[in-house]
Amino acid sequence: MLNIKQFFMRPYHANLLNCITLILMPLWAYFTFEGTVEKPDLSMTAFIPLAFGVILLLCSNGLKNQNKLISHIAVLITLIALIGLMMPLKAAIADDRFLSLIRVLGMIMTGIIAMITFIKSFIQARKNK
Repeated sequence: MLNIKQFFMRPYHANLLNCITLILMPLWAYFTFEGTVEKPDLSMTAFIPLAFGVILLLCSNGLKNQNKLISHIAVLITLIALIGLMMPLKAAIADDRFLSLIRVLGMIMTGIIAMITFIKSFIQARKNK
């Protein structure tokens, strides 16, 4: 018989999804950037999510091995990244940049998925004690 828990995402998988999104979206923005008169060059701050993605990728092995300290670090980095994505979200909405909005919302959505998965795993670990 199928176990329904097999279909839920584990923290390691959610983190990996979030990492990939945080790494690929800024690269997409960089390689498809088209300057305007007001903004001729891409800001280096566009690479901040990429840095968070690399840090979270480094946490992946610890998450896979259920290391408690690494798990808490990954949660903190994910939360900081989510909070940091609010300014690009506001800018994308204010400037009416559809592709930027899609990229930022993608990063936010995977971050929220990762946070929910982390919290569920912490609750489950607490129950199992």
